[in-house]
Amino acid sequence: MIQHSFQNNKPTLYIVSTPIGNLKDMTHRAVEILKEVDYILCEDTRTSKTLLNYHQIDRPLISFHDFNKEEKLEDMINLLKNNHMLALISDAGTPGINDPGYELIKEVIKQGFHVVAIPGASAILAALVSSGLMIQPFTFLGFLPKKQNDKKALLETYVQRKETLVIYESPLRVKKTLEILYQILGNRKLVLARELTKLFETITRTDLEQSHNLDIDTRGEYVILVEGDHEPIIYDLSLEEHVKQIINEGQDEKTAMKTVAKLRGITKSEVYKAFKIKA
Repeated sequence: MIQHSFQNNKPTLYIVSTPIGNLKDMTHRAVEILKEVDYILCEDTRTSKTLLNYHQIDRPLISFHDFNKEEKLEDMINLLKNNHMLALISDAGTPGINDPGYELIKEVIKQGFHVVAIPGASAILAALVSSGLMIQPFTFLGFLPKKQNDKKALLETYVQRKETLVIYESPLRVKKTLEILYQILGNRKLVLARELTKLFETITRTDLEQSHNLDIDTRGEYVILVEGDHEPIIYDLSLEEHVKQIINEGQDEKTAMKTVAKLRGITKSEVYKAFKIKA
C-alpha cells in the first residue's frame, strides 16, 4: 500500500503533536489543521480545551483514551467512512507514544484511510538533545514494567547495548528505578529531565552511582537518560578467576558475581554459568 498523503481528498486521521508544557510550543501548521478538521480526538477534554482555547480553536472534541478505546474505534472508523477529517492529540507531546493512539492508527491504515503526522514537541527529543549524552543512536524504552522482576529482566537485555537509553518514569518510582538501573547496568552517566519547557524545567546530570544522593521532586513525570555501554576493559583473568579474586578481597560468592558482571558489562547469569561450570 502506497499513501500519497496530499494528492487527493481521502479521509485522513492527522496525528498532531501538542506542547509538552509550554502552550507556545505549537506549530502554525498544527493550529491550522486543528481548525480545519471535523473532530478532534483527545485523552482528557479538560486538558485539551485549555490548549485549544489558548490558540482559538473551536472544534468538537471526542474523548479517546485507554479506558474507552475499544468501544470508540468503530465510531472513529465510521466517521472516516462518512468523509469526516479527524485529528488525534494527546495531553502532551506526540500521540501514539505511551498512549492509545497506536491501536487507532493501525486500524485506520487497515481500513484504507490516510494517516498523516503533524510533527511538533516531543519530551524524548527535548531531553535527549539537551542531555549531553550521545544523541544517536538511542533506544526509547517508554515506561518500564512495574513489577521489579520484570523490570530487571528487561534491563538485563540492554547491558551491553552501546546506545543511549531513554526511559519515562513516574516521580513516585524514580528512586527505585535508579537503584535497579545501577544494579543491572553498573555505573554510567545519568541525566534526569523534568518539567521540560516549563518555568521549573530541571535537568540533572550525574551518574547512577551518585543517584542515591538525589532529592527526587515528586511533581511531574521524569525522562531518564542513561549512557550506553562503555568500551569493555580487557581482563587477563577468566570469569571464574575474576570471581575468585573478588571473593579473596572479602566479598561473598553471590556479591562477587554481581561485581564481576558490573565490571565487565555482562549479565549476572553469564557470570553465574561460567563460574559454576568451572568452579
